[in-house]
Amino acid sequence: MSEAFAGLDTPRLLLDADRLERNAARMAGRCAELGVTLRPHLKTAKSVHVARIACSGAPGPITVSTLAEAEYFAAAGWRDILYATAMAPAKLERASRIGREFGAELRLVLDDAAAASALGAAAGGARFGVLLEVDCGEHRSGVAPASPALGAMAAAVASTPALRLDGVMTHAGHSYASDDPVGIRAIAEAERHAAVSSAEALRAAGHPCPIVSVGSTPTVLFADHLRGVTEARAGIYLFNDLAQLSRGVCTEADLAVSVLAAVIGHQRSGPSLVLDAGALALSKDLGANRFLPGTQYGWVCDPTTLARLGTLSVEPVHQEHGTVPVPDEGWFERWPVGSVVRILPNHACLTCAAYGSYDVLRGGAVRERWPRIGGW
Repeated sequence: MSEAFAGLDTPRLLLDADRLERNAARMAGRCAELGVTLRPHLKTAKSVHVARIACSGAPGPITVSTLAEAEYFAAAGWRDILYATAMAPAKLERASRIGREFGAELRLVLDDAAAASALGAAAGGARFGVLLEVDCGEHRSGVAPASPALGAMAAAVASTPALRLDGVMTHAGHSYASDDPVGIRAIAEAERHAAVSSAEALRAAGHPCPIVSVGSTPTVLFADHLRGVTEARAGIYLFNDLAQLSRGVCTEADLAVSVLAAVIGHQRSGPSLVLDAGALALSKDLGANRFLPGTQYGWVCDPTTLARLGTLSVEPVHQEHGTVPVPDEGWFERWPVGSVVRILPNHACLTCAAYGSYDVLRGGAVRERWPRIGGW
């Protein structure tokens, strides 16, 4: 076993703090260049320690996807929090409690006029700022830009005392469908235009719209400009992964998260190495593979240098077993049972979700452990 990881149980989630800090500085600089506020999305990181780095050391505006994250960050001192999924009325009491107990401003997202009335009825005396979600092309949620549906939502919010219209938001998640910089740049402009035109339509109708929020890691990095936008949301840039690498969003030196796994067997009928990191430790997301052939469930790397071992990948996975086909049985001597490797994951968001903490590397050695929040 590599001396740097002696005594660590596997599988283990490793986070290279030096790479994390470089990635955070890169995005902060990019948003400053574009003239927008960075509102980091912490749905992947789920860690106060990572959030401090993302926010340059002090609590600033952040984005979350679960109320568990909102509670966790509010308790740690964050006060400007955007809950970036539509809110079910049954969750509103919990959301109200976050504001009461921690003094946090928890903004909500709406994409349905009827939902505004339902939220107002469930607010119980609390008042929330809301952003109206615009669909810029992903077709996951949101309404058409500058559409009658957008106006109807704004009118519903204006007539609901429990709600305050704070602006619009959109998300170009479909930017991950391309590895072409020209194509991503075009998606970034469509995202910007969808948000800005919607804000202009609302203002023309007499509605306030101080916040114009866009963002995905690729579109923020590739956008020509963000004129008319006030803030950008992005999250995976902090860690990066093979999916980002395959789309030209980052370099291999920017991959900050890996999974430490042990060799637990040699399958001679393959031949293959058998690891103790399977589907539950790596996820089954094959999202990188469209643009990075041979990736499968993650690259198998040297534990010390993080250099890929030839073209080895984890393929296939079972619940607790990861199988790594090797060219010949000579690999069994090189990687005996009990030795460790590191795996670079396809999709860091889903991989990290399996773990309760990060073992944090600095200078190639584990220096501390950072807890992370899970669940909903």
